[in-house]
Amino acid sequence: MHALARPLLLATLTLGLSPATPAADFFLPASPATVAWGYYSGEAPPVLTVHSGDTVRMQTVSTCGSPARMVAAGVPATSIPAYTQAIYDQVKDRGPGGHILTGPVAIAEAEPGDVLEVQILQVDIDVDFACNAFGLNRGFLPMEYPYSRYRIIPLDRSAGVAVFAQDVRIPLRPFFGSMGVAPAGGKIDSAPPFAHAGNLDNRELVAGSVLYIPVAAKGALFEAGDGHAAQGNGEVDITALETYLTGKFRFVVHKDRHLLWPRAETPEHFLTMGFSHDLKEATEHALRDMLEFLQTEKHLSRDDAYMLASVAVDLDITQLVDGNVGVHALLPKRIFTQTAH
Repeated sequence: MHALARPLLLATLTLGLSPATPAADFFLPASPATVAWGYYSGEAPPVLTVHSGDTVRMQTVSTCGSPARMVAAGVPATSIPAYTQAIYDQVKDRGPGGHILTGPVAIAEAEPGDVLEVQILQVDIDVDFACNAFGLNRGFLPMEYPYSRYRIIPLDRSAGVAVFAQDVRIPLRPFFGSMGVAPAGGKIDSAPPFAHAGNLDNRELVAGSVLYIPVAAKGALFEAGDGHAAQGNGEVDITALETYLTGKFRFVVHKDRHLLWPRAETPEHFLTMGFSHDLKEATEHALRDMLEFLQTEKHLSRDDAYMLASVAVDLDITQLVDGNVGVHALLPKRIFTQTAH
């Protein structure tokens, strides 16, 4: 099963479990047997099955390419996690996308129509380098950069910065570019984000954040990968500071909640999201879901929700380069008093 479990107690769980019900803590390493290369699929067999309330520490592979490519760009072979070569040698079921995702992890209680809460408890950078690249006919300005470039960027994990250039330091803010569940049917491309979440590339989803995803397939079948050490909103050249991450997630199944689109929560904000080939349409999706949130969760009238969105909600471009572009709406929590409902 590629996992070791140890008991721990959670204060509260969903599904009517009592506070004394023990949950389990698993570790899922990256290996040829535990990754899905380039897809989410409702027909994929889970590599690990857990229960609502359990935590899983998941090791993931970067999108920096093969060990040979990284070595050619200057990365010492000893700095590349050994499981990378085995994955490139042994995994033959690849595509249609390019992300190497760890999973799928099934949550036994999850059924279509439920909501999977993914608590992002911890995100650790596993190596001292990242990569960034753009390619021919890719990125947001493909006609202005009609060629490819690939470079390695050192990471100073002790100082918490990426050394982009001699006089340029980028604060590290690691997060998973891709976290999602399976669609109702077969294999879909790992690149475009949609209702299943997937390749969100949302830099707000760091440790301490929570992602809520509508479940479409039995078990939910969660996958994670596309590790980023940092990223700007837009991700305009099509890659971030791509690197190796290990994340710790707690999964909670909600039977009493129903969503059309993924939502999220950080210590500072409530987030709604929209995805489409068209930026205006993606913005409309994110805004409409925020209005729905304000009406159902904050009990505002339809008109007041629209007004509050105009004066307090930020609409940010998440990314512009993944087939479906992304927009997220940020509602600051600080505007609500303790007595507000």
